Amino acid sequence: MASILSDRTSGSTESTWVNPHKPIGGRLITEPFLIALIFVGIGGILMAQRFAGGLGAVANISDGYPWGMWVAVDVVIGSAFGCAGYVMAFLAYILNKGKYHPLVRPAVLASLFGYGLAGLAVLVDLGRYWNFYHLLLPWYAQPNSVMLEVGLCVATYTIVLMVEFTPAFLEKFGFENARRKLNRLLFFFVALGVLLPTMHQSSLGTMMVVVGHKLSPLWQTQMLPVFFWLTAVLMGFGVVIWESVMASLCFNRPTEKAVLRKVAELMLVTTALFVVLRLVDFAVRGQLGAPFGAHGTLMFWVETALFIAGILVVLPKPARTERKALFLGSSFVLFGGIIYRLNVYIVGFIPAVGPWSYFPSLAEIFVTVGIFALEVLLYLIFVKTLPVMHAVNAKHG
Repeated sequence: MASILSDRTSGSTESTWVNPHKPIGGRLITEPFLIALIFVGIGGILMAQRFAGGLGAVANISDGYPWGMWVAVDVVIGSAFGCAGYVMAFLAYILNKGKYHPLVRPAVLASLFGYGLAGLAVLVDLGRYWNFYHLLLPWYAQPNSVMLEVGLCVATYTIVLMVEFTPAFLEKFGFENARRKLNRLLFFFVALGVLLPTMHQSSLGTMMVVVGHKLSPLWQTQMLPVFFWLTAVLMGFGVVIWESVMASLCFNRPTEKAVLRKVAELMLVTTALFVVLRLVDFAVRGQLGAPFGAHGTLMFWVETALFIAGILVVLPKPARTERKALFLGSSFVLFGGIIYRLNVYIVGFIPAVGPWSYFPSLAEIFVTVGIFALEVLLYLIFVKTLPVMHAVNAKHG
């Protein structure tokens, strides 16, 4: 694995390690940076209000809708965004496909932010947030709880991602011996980094199997664990493509078209498999009429149309339009995954009998925007100051 993690050139008597990654550099305080900082500030003020006045001071959740935007978007959807590192680690390290190496470290960084900020969102959403550490105490554990398994896996995977990204810090500050020693142990963390998301992403689907008839038949199925794992994979591929194309546009870098095309093919196969399995599932459950009359029909067609649009857009295109096709196709697939998970956790969820309704408050929206803005802010800081991106030949500008 060390051969994938680093490049080597032979000298006269010994091999010399050459860092294939390099900070982008450039001005840190830019217009996008300041805009993100403003939204982070607004979100921070509203978070302070939430911790001072309780959930009711800022959120529209209720006994009928015990979770809202913070869980559905920041955690359920945000963690799927964080699966970029999961899919790239599987390709590069488990399947030993070294050609994907240039995409691995940016993907791990995206995963670290996705899962780290999902953990922050959970803390904001907890009523008794001061008891969060009870998750780690065995005498409070409920072994049959799906939520316990999700919480432990997410917390552990966040630590794994920190370890996987540590070489970037060691390279930045010149701790070469420490980097070499860590490389010898990384195989263990890479294996954990593939196992843990497989477990908790499928379990996010299992959590909604448990609600039974309260979830619309458009989405309620014993296949939810499989569907949530598949959406995590296809969204992971989508994030890798989307982030890479955006980086090439914003930082004046060449687009890794050849390797992104391979990632796009995997994304298409996973997306097509997801769509076909959903149709088969409707047939097996005798619910083929559900898309035409069940609760949430419009949103079902929206998610399906987005997935199909992503497949059609990314299909082979002339070279001059390939980057545009990759960007649009990955965007469609990502939005399809977003809508699907939102449908399962919010739109298709029918609470107990009563006058319950839910729409996120402005405060909830701005807290979520602030969390995603924090991710953008940290991304800009990391890629400009740390060796995250692959070094680019001078001829590219």
